[in-house]
Amino acid sequence: MDSLITQRDSVNSWMFRYGVRFGIYKNGEFKEQIFPFDAIARKISGREWQRLERGLIQRVNALNLFLNDIYGDKKIVKDNVVPEDFVYSSKGYLPFCEGLTPPKNVWSHISGIDLVHGKDDEWYILEDNLRIPSGASYPLIAREITRNISPETFENNAICDNRNYAQLLKNMMDYVKKDGINVILTPGRYNSAYFEHSYFAEKTGAILATGQDLHVEGDKLYYKTIGGEKQLVGVVYRRISDEYLDPMVFNSDSLIGVPNIMQVYKAGNVAIVNAPGNGVADDKGIYYFVPKMIKYYLNEEPILKNAPTYLPFYEDDKKYVLENLRRLVIKDVAEAGGYGVIFCEKLSDEKFNEIKNLVISQPRRWIAQEVVDFKDLPIFEGDRIVERKADLRAYVITGENTVVWKCGLTRFSRNPDSFIVNSSQGGGFKDTWVMDN
Repeated sequence: MDSLITQRDSVNSWMFRYGVRFGIYKNGEFKEQIFPFDAIARKISGREWQRLERGLIQRVNALNLFLNDIYGDKKIVKDNVVPEDFVYSSKGYLPFCEGLTPPKNVWSHISGIDLVHGKDDEWYILEDNLRIPSGASYPLIAREITRNISPETFENNAICDNRNYAQLLKNMMDYVKKDGINVILTPGRYNSAYFEHSYFAEKTGAILATGQDLHVEGDKLYYKTIGGEKQLVGVVYRRISDEYLDPMVFNSDSLIGVPNIMQVYKAGNVAIVNAPGNGVADDKGIYYFVPKMIKYYLNEEPILKNAPTYLPFYEDDKKYVLENLRRLVIKDVAEAGGYGVIFCEKLSDEKFNEIKNLVISQPRRWIAQEVVDFKDLPIFEGDRIVERKADLRAYVITGENTVVWKCGLTRFSRNPDSFIVNSSQGGGFKDTWVMDN
């Protein structure tokens, strides 16, 4: 790794040339910025990875069964494992999807599961991202660049090859698709993850399209080429949120979706990756119930733990939260990207009382968690090596089988006082080496 570290400036220079960046809207303006890369890779042993792999597959399989159930027979609600009003009050629940069955019964084709490695050496799941999880392109392009700059690093270390991610995506799309071509649907270049949309279109051989390139005729979806030719679409890997996907069904003001695409989906003539309606399963409140789902659907004990979590929705939990609020983390279930995460110990008395009153008046809006003291990883800050908090987003692909990509996105905070690692909050990333031994 020494060779790679000495050439870290060259790596970031190539990142810039490749256009490895993300965009954010701030104060009404769109700004693109480089996603800072750190050359000191995270290493995960082969034995440790095997346990993570088993736990991630178990969790994603249970979440897929939950989605199939909650839009179908609702057995988990009828058996009082998950409260009915808790499910149907979720902003991610889509009544339109009631009774729908996605092709091959797969709801979450690409799951981004966020974990942290606790100082007690346990891995804890922090979030399940089942709608449009992003970020896999960053470690892929980083590995491509570092392989070229420092080939000896990869010759001298037994690192699992991560170059199969695009093939995993293509295999999954080919498995679930109906007749027609593969399309990646992007809202356009002003989306924060546009680099990733175009990158995966190239790597998987799919067509990169905007909503204006697609149209519905009858119960079929077509892509219009520049020359005016029509091509039948069999699968859409959509990078557009549910509410903007079809203006005829969801948000009527959407200009980036495809009118009547849900009609085609309902007729069973196109696969949509990930399936609409998945948001009910990655609601931060539903997260509380995932260990119960694993026991309910799979009759197994969870391999990987949730962070210790409380639901103010329940009176006993609310009482505990209010009595211990100062030392807990409060999360707004509707927020993402590191927003809506509140470390109560740092609040002024005025802000603390405001949050306390919100928990009392809007209990469904919040979850509370114990602060997991997770491990720091070394990063470069100028010419110094310092320790910073880091998480791991693992990518789980479900097609004919459920598999975990042998890599992942390790994000770190550049703020020594922060547990928030998200790129939108100023964090950076590093490669994740899953070792062969």
